[in-house]
Amino acid sequence: MLLTILDPVSLYLLIIRSADMTRILGFAGSLRKDSYNRALLRAAQKLAPAGTEVEIVDIGDFPLYNEDIEKTLPPMVAAFKDKIVQADAVLMVTPEYNYSISGVLKNALDWASRPYGSNSFDGKAVAIMGATSGTIGTARAQYHLRQICVFLNAYVLNKPEIMVSSVPEKFRDGELVDEKTRQKVHEQLVALTAWARQLRKV
Repeated sequence: MLLTILDPVSLYLLIIRSADMTRILGFAGSLRKDSYNRALLRAAQKLAPAGTEVEIVDIGDFPLYNEDIEKTLPPMVAAFKDKIVQADAVLMVTPEYNYSISGVLKNALDWASRPYGSNSFDGKAVAIMGATSGTIGTARAQYHLRQICVFLNAYVLNKPEIMVSSVPEKFRDGELVDEKTRQKVHEQLVALTAWARQLRKV
């Protein structure tokens, strides 16, 4: 239908823009419906710079990683791994549980890196952010996640770091309203876009 509506010049320009588009796959390590981290991810999707799109995927329904079934991956896991491979970059939004990342996020990373020799994160540009009602903004979880990414051979963006603290003051009705935080999120996505494009040229 689209091909019959667009004239040849418009179609050509659409193809060129699509080819230049940087595609980021985003997911949050929280299951809670009203999660601030899920809200932060939605904000990131809206604050992406021109020429960048953020696709959000839900990782909450994955079965627990089990090596017995990794040779025949559950369809949702196989689709997740393929989306990571096809994306130019990955954005992970993590809560902090017991000084570390959540079980649901760790489970998704385990699936994404398996089976052996099929690590979907290999060489992938990655950015990390997180939100909490506490005062350190998921710093410990983020640094632990960076350690995991070393083994995954993912290239994690160093700065800007997004560690959102005191979240009740910065979100309203599921939306990020704090202007300073919104600006930092935008800046990180600009940096991640540039990082992904740089890695693509290597």
